[in-house]
Amino acid sequence: MFKLRRYLAGHYVECVLAPLFKMLEALLQLLVPLVMAQVIDVGIARADRPFILWHGGLLVAMGVIAWVVAALAQYFCSKLAASFGTALRDDLFRHVMSLSREDVDRLGRASLTTRVTNDSQQVQDGLNMFFRLVLRSPFVTVGSVIAAFFVNGIEGTALLVAVLVSFALVLGFMRVATARYRQIQGGLDDVLLRTTENLEGTRVLRAFRREAAESESFSGAADAVRRTQVSTGDLSALVSPLTYTAINCGLIALLWLGGVQVNVGGLTQGQLVALVSYVTQALVELVKLANLIILLSKASACARRINEVFATSPSQADGTKSAALAAGAPAVAFDDVSFSYPGAGGHALTHVSFEVARGGTLGVIGGTGSGKSTLASLLMRFYDATEGVVRVGGTDVRHLTRQSLRQVVSLVEQGATLFSGTIASNLRWGRADASEQDLADSVATAQAQDVVDAKEDGLEGSVEQFGRNFSGGQRQRLAVARTLVRAPEVLILDDASSALDFATDARLRRAIHRDLGGATVITISQRVASVRHADQILVLDGGRACGLGTHEELLAGCAVYREICDSQLTGEEARR
Repeated sequence: MFKLRRYLAGHYVECVLAPLFKMLEALLQLLVPLVMAQVIDVGIARADRPFILWHGGLLVAMGVIAWVVAALAQYFCSKLAASFGTALRDDLFRHVMSLSREDVDRLGRASLTTRVTNDSQQVQDGLNMFFRLVLRSPFVTVGSVIAAFFVNGIEGTALLVAVLVSFALVLGFMRVATARYRQIQGGLDDVLLRTTENLEGTRVLRAFRREAAESESFSGAADAVRRTQVSTGDLSALVSPLTYTAINCGLIALLWLGGVQVNVGGLTQGQLVALVSYVTQALVELVKLANLIILLSKASACARRINEVFATSPSQADGTKSAALAAGAPAVAFDDVSFSYPGAGGHALTHVSFEVARGGTLGVIGGTGSGKSTLASLLMRFYDATEGVVRVGGTDVRHLTRQSLRQVVSLVEQGATLFSGTIASNLRWGRADASEQDLADSVATAQAQDVVDAKEDGLEGSVEQFGRNFSGGQRQRLAVARTLVRAPEVLILDDASSALDFATDARLRRAIHRDLGGATVITISQRVASVRHADQILVLDGGRACGLGTHEELLAGCAVYREICDSQLTGEEARR
């Protein structure tokens, strides 16, 4: 947790006042037994009524002051912890957003979700309790021992031994518990992963009647977490009883020795009551300290997981140049590009080369797993090419700032994702300052007017999480409209019309060609009809480019393309 101290910046006043007020409360608590001893040994022994009343009023005043300073301490601790947690989560989320897809895949989406939410909350709770008890509990415990020594050295020694034994038990638990709590958080990652997968794939799950199997799998993961939590909980449960046992043994020794001292006149009754009160205080504070250690063990394990995220530097360094389609240079070029995913056994793309002129169109076609979507990911610089160079406007994409690159190049993926809000708020992801007319024009080009009209509120119609209140084809058309709002210079449609019927797909392609002006359009599809009219068509097979040319040229010279055409078109349709 020490590495996260930077999030306390700007809150140093609270860092000082919170524990100081707790120490003041503790000091008042330590003075109470001494006042009580005076009441017993002087006031009651002499039947001095004014003395008793005066000291009784002093005890009430001390109680009121202790309540006020405790409330102030709680306020400062809560304010400090809330500010710390907010700053931590904000920075952690920003760091996750700076990571490449490769980095996110390596850390795991479910694990990152747990770390941003659950782990950060555990650290916040640990910090809150730390500032409440870090000075108070040790101060009261040590103060009780010192006060006991002032009252009677023999009694103080008995209490000191009991405190040392309890403290050793607490430290031993902390060493064992931290590793166990990290294991629990890792198990929660697995539970979250299974939950997310099954909720997002619920239709597939039910279609294949996998409810029972997935429930069993989830139960296994949850049960593994339960077993670890139970064993750790059992260990945690031993801390308080063992602490009570050690302190109570000290109390027994203190009462026995105190009784002997009272009988021989070496100790007064008031002093014995004060000693018993100090033992009780030490017991309560040690139990609090044990609970604090348990909480800090959880927080420490979670802090290490959070620091693992911060220690992951983005694998892609941002470029320094602004993307622009320079005159005379191809809008997009792949120069002998090869790429393999981390941990993959082979290349997803192998020595692929092509160029697309500014304002030109390129169709990319191939079978499943041929590398079509990988090509789009490299162009958007979600990943960096393993070999070769990807250029936009004649400049290596690795030299361009990601912001400018993605302003020039826009991608619409097959799995269209919408976000909760309204249709208009989703469309304005493309351009925040887009006017109502801009949105309407983009909707019309994307053939999504009927989608908007179907909503009573039109563009202000609600969009549920992931756009689940729309069909697949409706989501795709709204995703296309969102990208068109940006008016990109290079538009990549990665199977963006796969859920559309052929007629709507054809209208969409014609509208984009008509309304997008001189934009460069790259259409990735498994449909020949979607790419056949492009200026040139790239045919991919097993990650390799096996053909590049017009529809007619490929029909004559590319066996793979001809085979695709034969499977989708009649001979007469292919020749049109």
